[in-house]
Amino acid sequence: MHSDTITAQIGPNMTSTTDTATAGVKDTLNSLYQAWADNDGDAFAQLYTEDATVVLPGNFHQGKDSIARYMGMGFSGPLKGSRGVDEPQSIRIIGDTAIVVSKAGILMAGEDSLPSERERYATWVLTRQDDRWLVAAYSNSPAH
Repeated sequence: MHSDTITAQIGPNMTSTTDTATAGVKDTLNSLYQAWADNDGDAFAQLYTEDATVVLPGNFHQGKDSIARYMGMGFSGPLKGSRGVDEPQSIRIIGDTAIVVSKAGILMAGEDSLPSERERYATWVLTRQDDRWLVAAYSNSPAH
């Protein structure tokens, strides 16, 4: 992930803690993609809320356990050795909620660049719980 591409959009409901909150959101996304690079479905799912939802084309998963199973199966099979790429286009912080819109995709094992047909636009909704940011909802769709 390219953390230098992440920007916070400052609106009227934002406080002086926006920079700290944005840094926390970036940390969560960086940890998520490190868990992906490690092909660790459990570590990946630990960054989601208990009742999180994931909507992918043709797939719906609800709850941290479902996400851990889905990612674990992927990392054991077709996603083995892959890594996720994510370039946030914006981060909006509204109270204890963060909305991230990014351009994303999956680099399969041995790939250096993302084929355009696998580019996605993703929306992340994170919530601050006990001073850490967790993913409450994720959805993506083809970018083309």
